[in-house]
Amino acid sequence: MKTQQELDSERIAAAIEFLILHRTSHTGLGDVADHVHLSPCHFQRMFQRRVGVSPKQFARFLSVEYAKKILTETRASLFDAASEAGLSTTSRLHDLFVTIEGMTPGEYKRGGASLEIGYSFAPTPFGEVIVASTPKGICHLTFADEGRDEAFERLRSLFPNASYHRGTDPNQQRALSIFGRDWSDTEAIRLHLKGTAFQLKIWNALLQIPSGGLTTYSDLAQKAGYEGAQRAVGTALGNNPVVLLIPCHRVIQASGIIGNYRYGPTRKNALIGWEAARREQDGRR
Repeated sequence: MKTQQELDSERIAAAIEFLILHRTSHTGLGDVADHVHLSPCHFQRMFQRRVGVSPKQFARFLSVEYAKKILTETRASLFDAASEAGLSTTSRLHDLFVTIEGMTPGEYKRGGASLEIGYSFAPTPFGEVIVASTPKGICHLTFADEGRDEAFERLRSLFPNASYHRGTDPNQQRALSIFGRDWSDTEAIRLHLKGTAFQLKIWNALLQIPSGGLTTYSDLAQKAGYEGAQRAVGTALGNNPVVLLIPCHRVIQASGIIGNYRYGPTRKNALIGWEAARREQDGRR
């Protein structure tokens, strides 16, 4: 039997998908509420609580015009040091707090035989995640859509010879703190990742995209020093072992179309809208 949180998450996902499909029409609050079988007042409160902004405001963040605007502002902030394009200091979470340490070739060639990995499950506004860490930092953070047992087996297939124990630690708690409302007290988040030299460079470049910002595959390739390598960049993003912390959902098409995502376009839109709402709220402070 599903929990209330799971039911609410499914309704939010259905509402966002409905808003995406009808973003060019004059869809009202009642239309979306009817679609998820809730009263308008109940739906409005639930959506505001889970997403952080009203359905009407969220719909604005889904437009191609909005995406193009943010692409322009983000490009200016990344490629012109003299311009911050209105992106506030507190929106630069990843610039300030997330660092990557690549695993040694021996650590992952031996299937993680020397690694001790702790793991746990946690709810987020976008679905349950499995988060795993070594003493050096977070090594795995993905959505557990397929169920807990399957999510753990997926983790174990990456490091088949590691030692595992279920439990939380400060590394995991810091990683999950990104879902808090106030990032000013966020401690440094360390990542301990298995990846090629190319992947690590792409992931590090992606950390420079501020929360609420967007970039394109070509701009990300240029930022990482691999101009013209858009396809390889896409592959590196698909192999991202720590969703949200390395924000591959911030990479969209140059046309402003959101595009594909490992965990589906609805979740990608939800993440972009959530960050856009936080950015807008931060700008009012």
